[in-house]
Amino acid sequence: MALNIDLENKVALVTGATSGIGLGIACVLAEAGCHIVACSTKDRQHPGVEQAIRSIEEKGVEMLYVQADVSDPDNIAHYVKTAADWKGHIDILVSNAGKNVFKGAQNCTVDEWQQNMDLNLRSHWLMANNCKPFLEKSNGVVIIMTSNHGFATMPGCFPYNIAKTALKGLVRSLAIEWGPQIRVVGIAPGFIDTPGNQNWFDSFPDPVAERQRTINLHPVKQLGSPEEIGGWCAFLSSHYAAFTSGTTILIDGGRSALMQDK
Repeated sequence: MALNIDLENKVALVTGATSGIGLGIACVLAEAGCHIVACSTKDRQHPGVEQAIRSIEEKGVEMLYVQADVSDPDNIAHYVKTAADWKGHIDILVSNAGKNVFKGAQNCTVDEWQQNMDLNLRSHWLMANNCKPFLEKSNGVVIIMTSNHGFATMPGCFPYNIAKTALKGLVRSLAIEWGPQIRVVGIAPGFIDTPGNQNWFDSFPDPVAERQRTINLHPVKQLGSPEEIGGWCAFLSSHYAAFTSGTTILIDGGRSALMQDK
């Protein structure tokens, strides 16, 4: 008998769900039977939003889209209330939305620091806080998307790496304060093959060579996919992961295991 992850008729909130990792997560959760409440900063008529809705609904589930900026507390409150009113329950929160803020410790301004902390740290706490009353009723799960930069980083990635490191502490605190009704888990993706990262490759004189150089840094000799991160989210949302809480799982293709001397 095949292993079956059945999340049928559960409601999952996925922030930043119209592209990249967020869209991959939403699509895999939809394949497992979740109805999806997605948000991003894009307008409902944006072509990317329309395509995301089609990609999710073709899995045979319902999707509700809410335009929201998760760095704004009022937007968060509206998003969560709209989601709760839709089906009357919330079972899963995947707090995924974020953005690279790579400035360097000396060059980062106070405003850039605050922008980073509002989006890449505070928003995850506020999303979880707003969902808490509903997740308590459903014995739900919070999945917080951090980064391999929370484990090891590179020069110039400040202050993004500071926020992503702090999210590991947030996962631990919420897990011990909100259990056993709510499980809280962090996922720390490494280099995932997204359109945004392809844009980064394209900024080099030889994008193909830079892509291959990056692949070669990983013992698995490949980049990760958004759907692989989605698979982890589906597993962690299921009864198979009932003993998993308070930890952050690093998914980086083995890169952190290999000493890099060049």
